[in-house]
Amino acid sequence: MPIEYSLAERGNPGKPTDPKKFYAVARSTGDTTTRGLASRINEMSTVSTVDVMAVLEALFQTVPRELAEGRIVRCGDFGSFAVSLQSDGAASEKEFVVGLINNVKVVFRPGKLFAQAMQQAGFKRVGPSEESKARATRKRG
Repeated sequence: MPIEYSLAERGNPGKPTDPKKFYAVARSTGDTTTRGLASRINEMSTVSTVDVMAVLEALFQTVPRELAEGRIVRCGDFGSFAVSLQSDGAASEKEFVVGLINNVKVVFRPGKLFAQAMQQAGFKRVGPSEESKARATRKRG
């Protein structure tokens, strides 16, 4: 199934006088739940859906704990998870205090499996979403 996209017209905030251009915007066709993933894994293996769900749940609990302990979680060709910090700056190392850290993010770095899947993906143009249409109407009105 191809990745669906629509087009959005956007200007360059750094150059507001430049003409606007059209850019592709990915459109979701729905979502998949943990149970849905477990069912698909069950179809391609000998492991029951219930057992897959138990393993996935354990994974969902373990990965955040490992990240909170400062580890990178490497999942082979699937990819890796790591922590990224954002902070305000200090004039010197001595003046830096932990309170200047204002955001902790989890970064996922896709591995070879994702790269291969995305290279093989097809694309299908669709019309703008209802949300986009409503937003455009509000801007005009």
